[in-house]
Amino acid sequence: MSLVRRVLGTSALIALGVVLIVGIFFETLVLAALRPGVPFSESPVPTAPDYESLAAWTAHPELDDESDVVPAGFETAGAEASADVFYVHPTSYLGAHWNGPIDDASLNADTDRLSTRIQATAFNGCCQVYGPRYRQANGSAFVEPSVDGDAAIAFAHADVVRAFREFRLRTAPRPFFLVAHSQGSVMATRLLAEEIGASAEREQLIAAYLIGAPLTRDETTFPVCDDASRTRCVVGWNARGPGHAGSLFELRPTAETVCVNPLSWRSDEERVGAEGNLGAVFLHASDGTPMPGFADAQCRRGTLVVREIGSPPRDLASRVLDRVLGPENHHAIEYQLFWVNLRTNARARLDAFLSARTSRLE
Repeated sequence: MSLVRRVLGTSALIALGVVLIVGIFFETLVLAALRPGVPFSESPVPTAPDYESLAAWTAHPELDDESDVVPAGFETAGAEASADVFYVHPTSYLGAHWNGPIDDASLNADTDRLSTRIQATAFNGCCQVYGPRYRQANGSAFVEPSVDGDAAIAFAHADVVRAFREFRLRTAPRPFFLVAHSQGSVMATRLLAEEIGASAEREQLIAAYLIGAPLTRDETTFPVCDDASRTRCVVGWNARGPGHAGSLFELRPTAETVCVNPLSWRSDEERVGAEGNLGAVFLHASDGTPMPGFADAQCRRGTLVVREIGSPPRDLASRVLDRVLGPENHHAIEYQLFWVNLRTNARARLDAFLSARTSRLE
């Protein structure tokens, strides 16, 4: 120890000790930093979004927004689209309150670039995309269940319901996709069961892509999609490497989760090699050029196991997120890994839906 102290100096030794402690307790420290310090009843109430205003949307056909971005060689459907998408973005709020604001310019910029740009864009080739801003629940509410956390989630969900109703006022009776990720998928799962499945809207649902959440079969009134063209069904997956050991930031299911393989669009456990991957697309940390053959996929006991994977381009914020989520946790890139397959499948399901509707009318 005296030799180490002489070499490093006392200050450096203290710094080394701090680094070691932070490394060991990294997840615990991050979670503690996220956790609100007051009960939900004492937390500030952010201003409510007005969904008649374009300012309350991260994606909207009347906006020039990040959902309109496409890689070179791809085109958006624009006004010619025959269907719409209701997109519920994942967590981008990292503040200290139970629910985040919708009028914070920096937060909105993060939502637009790190969520809408990399996920909702997969659907702009078939559809017009609508994505509401909502008063997101603090991330700790999902990994540390509590009365306060449940209240924050319900508060956020109420925004999503109001946004969906405004969306359908503008778009009904056109058919639509429900698309979401992570916290957004938690919100959308409840929306699907309580708002869509229990109303005439279920007839206009093409499919629901509820990715990155612990979706179980008993949480939806719709069947799981079991082929590439089935409609009025649900797609879900949680992508991990075979060596992923879990972390404090897992959204934990109560039963085996739904897994639909995005390379086969089946819910069986047959592995599909990376040659079935039409292209990973990373629109926030690169030029978005599709990378075919980037990753394989296999559903195993409710998890989408990715054994073969390229090196994803990551910016600094993405690298920090990867460190928080832990090794071989592909949660942050569950859309990007299969972006072209998603885009192609949405078109196929829409075509099947429109064909079936035409047949019924003849």
